[in-house]
Parts: sequence; C-alpha cells; structure tokens
Amino acid sequence: MKKQKSLVLVTVDCMRADHAGFMGYRRPTTPYLDRLAAESFVFPMASVAGAPTYYSFPAILASRYPLALGRDVLGIGPGEPTLASALQGSGYATAAFLAGNPYLSERFGYDQGFTVFEDSLRDQLEPTSEVKSPTLPLRFNRTWHQLNRRLDRWAHASRSLGRIYDSLYFQYCQRLAMAPPESMDALRRFPAAEVIVSQALDWVSSVKGSPFFLWLHLMDPHAPYYPKPEALRLMGTGEISAFRARYLNSCWNRSDLSSSGRRRYCEDVVALYDAGIRWVDVQMARLSQRLKETDLWEDCVFALTADHGEEFLDHGGCFHPPSRLAEELIHVPLLLRVPGTPKRELPKSLFSLLHLAPTLMDVLQLEIPSEFRGQSQWQRIVEGTREEDVVAVSESVAECTNPFQRAKRLGSRVLVIRRGQMKLVLHLGTGAEELFDLQADPQENSPLPIDAGRETRRQLLDSARIHIQDSRSKREPEMRLRASLREIRNECLQSDSRAGELG
Repeated sequence: MKKQKSLVLVTVDCMRADHAGFMGYRRPTTPYLDRLAAESFVFPMASVAGAPTYYSFPAILASRYPLALGRDVLGIGPGEPTLASALQGSGYATAAFLAGNPYLSERFGYDQGFTVFEDSLRDQLEPTSEVKSPTLPLRFNRTWHQLNRRLDRWAHASRSLGRIYDSLYFQYCQRLAMAPPESMDALRRFPAAEVIVSQALDWVSSVKGSPFFLWLHLMDPHAPYYPKPEALRLMGTGEISAFRARYLNSCWNRSDLSSSGRRRYCEDVVALYDAGIRWVDVQMARLSQRLKETDLWEDCVFALTADHGEEFLDHGGCFHPPSRLAEELIHVPLLLRVPGTPKRELPKSLFSLLHLAPTLMDVLQLEIPSEFRGQSQWQRIVEGTREEDVVAVSESVAECTNPFQRAKRLGSRVLVIRRGQMKLVLHLGTGAEELFDLQADPQENSPLPIDAGRETRRQLLDSARIHIQDSRSKREPEMRLRASLREIRNECLQSDSRAGELG
C-alpha cells in the first residue's frame, strides 16, 4: 500500500513576491529556497484573495473569499470546513505553530481542525526598552510635561515651527527619554522563526506512524523590523545596532512624516525587512534538514507562501493597509514541492490562493470539501498548461485598519479584479475605479484613461458584478449567525475578565 504523504504549509507574514530570490530579487534573501525552487513548482503570479492578514487567511485555509460571510465577520466560521479539518478527518495528525499574530487565534476560529494549536500570544515578547527612563525626579518630569505642552501649542501655531518642534521632540524622545535598548531580541515583538521551527520539530518527533499536517506562520519580516543580527550578517548588511534599528522603526512609523520625509530611511528599513526574510530562509533549511535526517522529507509535500506583501513607498505609503490593494500587497511568493513529481516551469498565469487548499488536497489524493469555493489546479500544474481568461479577485474593507473595532469592519469594499495583465481596482464607497495595464505599467503608476480599454473594462466590471452577487446569494446565514454569536460570547468573556481584574 502506498504511503500517504504529509503536508507542511509555511506562511510568512508580509513577504513580498519580488523580495524572494526565486522570484528574481537581486539581494540574497532566500538562498536555500532558491535551491529548493529548482525541484519545486514556482508560481509566478500567485495572488492573495484579500489583504492584510484578516482578509487573506479565509481563502488560504478555508478556500473562501474573506467577505463572503459578511463584512462584519472575521476569520473562520464555527464548524466551517478548512484544510486542517479535512485532513484531520482523513486521519492526519494536525498541528499549528504561529508566531503571535493576533488575527490568527482561537478567537477567530483558526484552531479548528488542529489537535495542537500554539499561537504564541500568551508568550509574546514585549519590548523592554520602549519605556521612558525613570531616572529623572518626578517633579522634573511634571515640570517638563507642562513645559512641553505649552511649547507644543506655541510651535504649532506656525506650520513650519510645528514641523521643527515635532522633529526636535522626536529626537529628544529617541536619544534621551528612552533607555538604550539591550538588544534586538529585547525589542522584537514576535517570536523569531527558530522558536517556531523548534516547537514544530519537537511535535513532529512525537508523531509516529500517521501522516501529519503542519502549519507554521512566521512573523520575522513583519514590522517593527527587528531581525536576528546573524541574518543581517548573512545579508552582508553589516552590523546595525539595536538603537539604530529602533530609531529607524520609529522614523518609519512617524505619522507626521511625508513619504518624501521617510524616503531617506527607506533603504535601511528595507535592509531590516530583508534580513527578516533571510532568517526565515535559514530556518526553512534547518526544518528540511531535520526532516531529511528523520526520513520524513521525501514523504512531505511542502508549500510556502505569504498572506500579503509590504509597501515601501511604492505608492507613497508603508506597511500593508487594506485601503489600496496594489501589487506589492497582493502578489505573493508561492513554492510547492511534491516528492516524486518532476518539476515543471509553470506558465505565467494567475493563481489565486483561493485555489491553494483544494489543490493541496488533490496533491494528497484526498476528497476536497464541497464547501470550498476554489478549484484544484493540480492537473493543470502537472501538465504545465496555460489557462486563459483566469480571473483573480482580491477584496478588503478600506477603513478596516483595526478589525477589533466592529464599526471599522463596516466600511466600503475595495475590490480588485485581475485577468491576465489587466487589473481593475474598484473603490465601492466612492465609486472610483482604476484600470491598469500591468505589462506596460507594472508599478501601477498610471491608470488608463476612462475611455481606454472599454471592452476590457466592461468584462472586468461584469466579473466584479458576478462576484458581489455570488457573495450575497451564496452567503450561509447559519454560519454567519454562529460566527456572530462566537464574537458576542468572546466580548462577554473579555468584559467579565476586565471586571474581575478591577474587582
């Protein structure tokens, strides 16, 4: 009887497609994954179904568009079939080890289908050097605070003086008011990749005789950018002190700086970000080596992708807000290694991560849940055939920068419809639309005039209409109700917990 293959799925938070070596990046961020790509399928045009994290993962794990249950519902619905639950039902041992992203937690249903679920939220590292120094006398602190408030009001009466004051106060806070950071490790907000990989390897060693599904979610490239010093050395960046890294992150996060003001820091910030990716690469080499040593690697399907990318002033912004789904946010790397299947160069056609879960189920020769909205692309991948007229959809709620606030979720939808090299961006709240030809304008700097590409625009608008109609007509009211009740219950428990702390 043929042995059932295991599955390892690695998702990397904020990893842009164009910052991976196997996707053409010039800097050495992924030397191990580049070698692995030589024996893997590499998807040149993989696209997320939503961004950021809370709009991306319903498609990755449940093969469902993020807003299909309603804009106010986040995460996986209670009892909703997922890749994990389907594999668990097929006899797989299942485990998830996640590096502390609060949107991938039990609260949002991501533990479903996992026998072991460690989200690192209880153990999340808190920065120890962001606290103001306590060495100044209390009376001095109060006097300074009062003086600062007066100076702030006086300076901001003039726009130019206000900018000068903000800059001086920022420098004061960075250089004098905060204690010097002890190390990068002390500043890091999330467990580094070696911690997550070690947890995973300990679990794998405990699994005997049955196939397993292992999901790792790594946060090393996520802001604030505090990479391992070893990763900086491997990148050839040289040493960046913890103080310098904190200063760069603080500058990058300043709300009063324009994009031109941030530009002077961009190269150094990208160096920190790239080092985060490099550390993921180092740990992927370690993970695969251990699996080889235990004779598991050749029985493992391995997939690596990202939940979204990251902006570095590509369009004047930074981080990964849901307001504009540009390619630097929705184009992600996707690498798939299937032992025993010869590597084939894939044609340059779209692949939505909506299809990832059913494709992986097909690779494992298991029944695909009928509730999955995506379709397996495995046959097309093996044959290397190019499918024409593929449509990829990405969506988000523009104003939802903090989904823990329910009201933020109810804003207007941003919808991206992509076919080939043509991309239509719709802002449903304002009615604005932008059509891009990504072959002629890969940076999305110049939307086509409203009277250009009329037939293409009409086709893409028709696809948008069908998508919105489907998301409403195929909505599952029972699942939506269960998700809403789960959230109310969680809010009540949190309220009771806070009341207990105060009492």
